[in-house]
Amino acid sequence: MQDVYQYIEDHKDEYIEWLQELCRIPSVAAQNRGMEEAAEHVLNDLAQKINGETQLISTSGFPVVYGKVPGTHDKTLSFYNHYDVQPEDPMELWEHPPFEAEIQDGTMYARGVADNKGNLMARIAAVHAYQQVRGELPLTIKFIVEGEEEIGSINLDEFSDKHTDLIQADGCIWEFGYRNADGRQQVSLGVKGMTYVELVCKGANTDLHSANAAVIENPAWRMIWALNTLKDKNEHVKIDGFYDRVQSLSRNDEEAIRELIYSENEMLEQLDLSSFLLNLEGEDLKERLIFAPTCTICGIESGYTGEGAKTVLPLEAKVKLDFRLVPDQDPHEILKALRNHLDKHGFEDIEIHEMAMEKPGKTPYNDPLSETVISATQKITKMEPTVMPMSPGTGPMYVLCQKHGIPSVSVGVGNFQSNNHAPNENIHLEDYIDGIKLIATVIEDYAKK
Repeated sequence: MQDVYQYIEDHKDEYIEWLQELCRIPSVAAQNRGMEEAAEHVLNDLAQKINGETQLISTSGFPVVYGKVPGTHDKTLSFYNHYDVQPEDPMELWEHPPFEAEIQDGTMYARGVADNKGNLMARIAAVHAYQQVRGELPLTIKFIVEGEEEIGSINLDEFSDKHTDLIQADGCIWEFGYRNADGRQQVSLGVKGMTYVELVCKGANTDLHSANAAVIENPAWRMIWALNTLKDKNEHVKIDGFYDRVQSLSRNDEEAIRELIYSENEMLEQLDLSSFLLNLEGEDLKERLIFAPTCTICGIESGYTGEGAKTVLPLEAKVKLDFRLVPDQDPHEILKALRNHLDKHGFEDIEIHEMAMEKPGKTPYNDPLSETVISATQKITKMEPTVMPMSPGTGPMYVLCQKHGIPSVSVGVGNFQSNNHAPNENIHLEDYIDGIKLIATVIEDYAKK
């Protein structure tokens, strides 16, 4: 592979420019900004840069960009990515303009550069470099690039059901990946699932003067009382049946937890915290991070929160909640259990609006794709990777992979301070170039499995 690696080194400036071009498109799905331009840009990259057979596949929302590059053997490896990004707010906290892809001291800053355009472009560049040096690919490559990941992949089920022939592959490289503070590459073998909802509690049909609080119920207080029934101070979710389908850790899971390197001190320092939740540390901390389901308040809205005082009794209160789920929890069962829980505690009036539902997905440690990615990571980084049995995060992995019997593994070009979904999102260019080499290595080695 040294010939391919040298080509990547010789053309790294070109590959960096490719990434800058894509990052300069403000493809914000939540605001329908730049989405058509981004989809067309990715479609053209797949067609023109790597001679892919491309389609722009319509869904009920933003289209899926699909590309296929035939190889010399029947084996197929797919790449899942997305071309949409999070909104850039709050703008005042950015030190570099979010859609100019500026480079400073070997780091590129842009919204979406880590999540997920850097990974997408690293894969396109890897295929390009391999083709330029070796001619044909040793296996068939498929690209599945959606435009709604940042808003819950709300139409990916539709795509998955209608296009099973396009999805089929022997393995899938998932969208994300990061390096730890000590420089070790993370390799993730799965993702948590999620039930994401909005709770709405309504009171009077208008905001009132707060003098009426003596006789009119405040929906904000009622929402707080409802939230207090969901979880205790020890972080135990009190919804009946919530933990019934949580799998016990396997021997491989326990071993992975022992070997998993989690940079506790660096993470606390980065976040300006003195301790983790429940004062956890060591193996207990890692086990909870990877294998514990959660119940999280993502946002609360009610009444007046502007500058100064306004004595108001709000007409309603809204709360966004996410439940991160582990195998074999089912998001629809959790939604039903939440409804039953609120009703049981006298909160039948609180509405539940379903927003995102995703099942957890997981790939075995001994799957050929897992072994290939781990080995390739060792080869490129010269360090043992941190193998994550599952990522603490969530994505539509089950819909595209496990549902169709396709193993999936995540690896990418981010770092532990990439600031995904936050101001000053970034990647290190050295990691980006290594990421291109890593994917080229996976292409070569997985064809032999």
